Amino acid sequence: MNGAGFTRWLRKVPSLTQRQRAQLLNVLRPAIGFERVCAVIAQAKPTPNCPSCQAERPYRHGQDRGVQRYRCRACRKTFSALSGTPLSRLRHRAKWVDYLSTMLETKSVRASAKAVGVHRNTSFRWRHRFLSLAMHDRPERLAGIAEADEMFLLESQKGARKVDRPPRRRGGVATTRGITHEHVCILVARDRTGQTLDFVTGRAAVTKQQLHRHLGRRLAGDVLLVTDAHPAYRVFAREAGIAHAFVSLRLGERVRGAVHVQGVNGYHQRFRQWLARFYGVASRYLPNYLGWRWALDGERITSPERLLRAALGVFHI
Repeated sequence: MNGAGFTRWLRKVPSLTQRQRAQLLNVLRPAIGFERVCAVIAQAKPTPNCPSCQAERPYRHGQDRGVQRYRCRACRKTFSALSGTPLSRLRHRAKWVDYLSTMLETKSVRASAKAVGVHRNTSFRWRHRFLSLAMHDRPERLAGIAEADEMFLLESQKGARKVDRPPRRRGGVATTRGITHEHVCILVARDRTGQTLDFVTGRAAVTKQQLHRHLGRRLAGDVLLVTDAHPAYRVFAREAGIAHAFVSLRLGERVRGAVHVQGVNGYHQRFRQWLARFYGVASRYLPNYLGWRWALDGERITSPERLLRAALGVFHI
């Protein structure tokens, strides 16, 4: 359409009925969403390296559904900014922005599918594709006063073809009291500025070996680690050469000046309340949900564009 024809058409828009305006918006929304997705991809990875041989300086080689395509000078393979990422080969790019908006609203798989107009299986697959790199958006180190504590969730093998225990109803309870191998341990460390690290350490209580593996290089040398009276923390802090203080919850001691674990326990509570709306999450997907909750906590990510950049592994633009 030429400029004069578009101007004449635009003048008739105010005379449209409410139903016609809704139809017009439904036609324009996919095109706008598609352009937003392509703009974010171009900004996040302006000139990517070849995913096959890591060679630099590829040359332009057409378009791939709105995204710049390249050809490698070394291996001659073609690729785009999405090649080698979890978003490679995902279809319906025009709907990505709307779907990411539903994730920021913490909608369920079926609610997101209905809002965007895709199948529920597609919605589930998209959720975990978008989270597979976003969950790695974590601070390098914790400094100052860092609190650490564990939370335990009953292990869920939902979706597994083989279950190594007798099946139970959703929302069931463990066969024995206390923390056992039926529970999955989530270790959360959080400093007083709100920077947070979380790890799924496995079944049963955390051990000093797991603390060394997950926290050994993630704590600054001058950090003060505050925990409960679990002996694994004392041994870990002594072997790692960091300062350590603890409160004894069994003796009713929760706060001793600046020594407390209220910050990390509050994060535990917010995560439990948020996770409850999904009515059961398979334990193998817990790292993705931890990353999703960290993105939402404190409104760190507030726009679909930022969440899309995180899904591409670009965190600090």
